[in-house]
Amino acid sequence: MAGITIRNSPRFHLTFDTCRAVQVHDVTVSSPGDSPNTDGIHLAGSVGVSIHHSTIACGDDCISIQDGCSDVFIRDVHCGQGHGISIGGLGKGGAPAAVSDITVHDVTLNQTMTGVRIKTWQGGSGSVKDVRFSGVRVSAVKTPVVIDQYYCDHATCANQTSAVAVAGVAYQGVAGTDAAPCSGIHLADVQLAPVEDGGGYHLHGPFCWKAYGEKVKPVEPPVDCLLAGAP
Repeated sequence: MAGITIRNSPRFHLTFDTCRAVQVHDVTVSSPGDSPNTDGIHLAGSVGVSIHHSTIACGDDCISIQDGCSDVFIRDVHCGQGHGISIGGLGKGGAPAAVSDITVHDVTLNQTMTGVRIKTWQGGSGSVKDVRFSGVRVSAVKTPVVIDQYYCDHATCANQTSAVAVAGVAYQGVAGTDAAPCSGIHLADVQLAPVEDGGGYHLHGPFCWKAYGEKVKPVEPPVDCLLAGAP
């Protein structure tokens, strides 16, 4: 799919469900930032997907990667506005989930809610593994890097002991967990500065809980909560 523009979709703009060998390039998505459930590109159960040289502005995830996806390559994509590039939410209602071999390279995110994100529900099972984020450029992004194993889109969600395991996630060129701690997190050359919001400069410190990995300087702001070794 190439060379098309989609504006003001009532819900998801493009959906690829149970597909093989997908190529998407030179596509433009344009919808208001406050439009609900308007994911730009939604992937489910799809293998061998390439998305590149596209611009996505929407009210939800710019690119959403769901259960059953593997061998996904995203590069040269500009996202803004929207919720960023997201894997998940996975494991809702105790469902099993499997996502692997995801590469996001040379992308820009401008004024999005999150940058690159992995989100899973409590109570699920399965795994997210072998994910690589590199060359991620953000501008005025509220939360640039997120791994959330307590994802909840309600006011409150019940605590549960099982979780979708997250392992083998690398960030280069730019964290919590409980029952299945995040492991194999690699941070290198991460430099995030605060943005002027009219009330001065303020940068919220990183938060991670039971997340294991390694850091290669520079990493700014410092991620002192990342634990060395393995869980």
